Amino acid sequence: MFEIFLPVIKIHVNYIYILLLSCSIGIVGGIIGIGGGFLMTPVLIFLGIPPSYAIANGSNNILASSVSGTLNSWYKKELDLKMGYFILIGAFFGVTFGTFVFKILIRVGIVDEITAVLFFLLLTSFGVLMLTESIIEIYNRKNKKITLKKRNKHSWIHGLPFKVRMPTSRLYTSIIPPIFFGFLAGVVSALLGIGGAFLLIPAMIYVIRVPIKIVRGTALLVVVFTMAFSTFFHSIANHNIDLILIILLMIGSIIGVQIGTRITNKLRSEELKFLMSILIIMFGLKFGKSLFFVEKKVRFLRKIEIDNQFPAMNNFITNFLHNHKIIYSITAIGLALIFGFIGSFLFRKINKK
Repeated sequence: MFEIFLPVIKIHVNYIYILLLSCSIGIVGGIIGIGGGFLMTPVLIFLGIPPSYAIANGSNNILASSVSGTLNSWYKKELDLKMGYFILIGAFFGVTFGTFVFKILIRVGIVDEITAVLFFLLLTSFGVLMLTESIIEIYNRKNKKITLKKRNKHSWIHGLPFKVRMPTSRLYTSIIPPIFFGFLAGVVSALLGIGGAFLLIPAMIYVIRVPIKIVRGTALLVVVFTMAFSTFFHSIANHNIDLILIILLMIGSIIGVQIGTRITNKLRSEELKFLMSILIIMFGLKFGKSLFFVEKKVRFLRKIEIDNQFPAMNNFITNFLHNHKIIYSITAIGLALIFGFIGSFLFRKINKK
């Protein structure tokens, strides 16, 4: 009951579980403000979906949520297109390189182990940093302390060559750091399917010194393109995008983001960050545990070779994937764009009330 067959992955999933989980991750994304995509892929892996499929389909879901966030920032004039352009140059090469490495890992047969190690390191590190920041914010608020950030302080980064003016960010800086961090974000996006916003945002704030108001929108703009590249390359090279799964994930995420936004408007951001950081650390430790202990598979899905519910639809999707690779990839990206526009429209409607 409540099961649907995923023809590309060849498993049955409980679509109620998938919708609820993607909605929950959307809520987290709405609260944090940079999307919950970095949790989508780990959750899919915990459900028992093979990492190669979880990463590819998670990338497509992040694309949808990032489109929504980018449009919202565009309407508010809170993104720097010129900065985003240079970051994207590096991101394109990063995604290409990361997809190539990912394909090698699949052939060698160590993609599961490498994925677990990287998720353990990234999630625990990000969670600890977020926890530290939230504790400092709570302490400062209770003690009525105001911290002033010195943005004009120059470092060796600003002495690098190839400088250009970024009018929106009010910067005159080298293009080397944006391209470099874009490359790193692209590699991470292709290898783990978690977007690069969590990496780009601190780099833009603390290294490149972009104004905080501009950072989120610019980072999400970059993620839109990196996830589009990642979706396209994963679909073409590895044939692991499942249209049914990505639609379920995007429906749940869009609903969740709207709920998370409402929650953020009613509660203090410091406490929310504190709770979210604990959750992220727990996810990271879960991956760490899987590296040293054999765990039972979660029974939210079951493998099956043949599905008798909708054979015509399943055959159509599998044939579409293998016989029209490019069109299939573009279709997956197009669906993400459509859901992203819907999410942005709903977000603006809710905020007007």
